[in-house]
Amino acid sequence: MDGAALRVVVVNGSPNQPSKTMGLVDVVLDMLGGMLPMETSRIDVYRLGPGFTGAIGRDDVTPEVEAALRLAEDADLLIAAAPVFRGTYPGMFKHFFDLVDQYALANKPVLLAATGGGDHHALVLEHALRPLFAFFQALTVPVAFFASAGDFDGTRLLNPRIYGRIEVGLADVADLLKARATSSPATPDA
Repeated sequence: MDGAALRVVVVNGSPNQPSKTMGLVDVVLDMLGGMLPMETSRIDVYRLGPGFTGAIGRDDVTPEVEAALRLAEDADLLIAAAPVFRGTYPGMFKHFFDLVDQYALANKPVLLAATGGGDHHALVLEHALRPLFAFFQALTVPVAFFASAGDFDGTRLLNPRIYGRIEVGLADVADLLKARATSSPATPDA
């Protein structure tokens, strides 16, 4: 690898800061950072403000929200992370993706992560998140990560089994992501 950094963008669908969802994602980012060079950005959908929440369509967003949307669309790897509320991802998380260009995520690697109150919420990965990104024709990587409330002390992930799943899962897709970093075109400064 020539040292090209993978541009990773996390779309955080949790209303809480700090959150268990970002506690899980932080472990993923730490392990991924040990495998390949990367630059990380984060979009907290609940912090985008009225220029986001009041937007019905892409033409209605403020310049700051437009920049967040473009950041997600231009990522080498998108990490879509959401807590489970009432069996699915939160509405603000979905609203963000309602504003993303329909073809901007085509063939883009997307890694799914979710947290929930119990293990039964893990189904959100396959029955809600994966179909959402299938609509965009995104390349959702075969591994996805879930942790339930009992796996945390506050927002710190403690369960060693989940650490092991993350390590093995990232190792399985590391070559795909390395190839993505080396083939990404350089982005001009805006």
